[in-house]
Amino acid sequence: MSIFTVASRYAKSLLDLAEEQGQLDAVKGDIEGVVSVLKSNTELLAILKNPIIKGDKKRNILAAIFEGNLNPIILSFFYILVNKGRAAILLDIAQEFVREYNETKGIVKASVTSATALSEANLADLQKIITEEIKAEVILKNTIDPALIGGFVVRVGDRQIDASIAGKLNKLEKHFAAQGV
Repeated sequence: MSIFTVASRYAKSLLDLAEEQGQLDAVKGDIEGVVSVLKSNTELLAILKNPIIKGDKKRNILAAIFEGNLNPIILSFFYILVNKGRAAILLDIAQEFVREYNETKGIVKASVTSATALSEANLADLQKIITEEIKAEVILKNTIDPALIGGFVVRVGDRQIDASIAGKLNKLEKHFAAQGV
């Protein structure tokens, strides 16, 4: 069974449990924090993925880091993962939980790449336009790529709108190449 399938099943279980307990939003917030911690701490990830390190040691490490900082549901869930030998995919499960939460709540992630950072007003306007267009709540992230020269590229799901100068120059170059100029 693929890691994605396993991570998806565990994430769905946690999602269902949190919803049943009426703590879905609190658990989601904590899980986002866990994702951040795991992504920024390669040593912790290495420990969780190491099959030589015993489960009780992994549980103690998780308890030392997260106890008192996380919803008890999550910590208990992590202990179950460790007991079942699934600590190596804890990050995958946490990321899948956030994705499934967003899907359940109708939240769509979008990104806008621009040559320079967009102002908060521009981001808010763009977020509003995307929200109205797709009729769903949008989380918009701005990344910077000076190679775009100017303009922006918006990605929502599998759709992309390229309104960058670099994109227009590439289209022009392809047009001239097709014309044999």
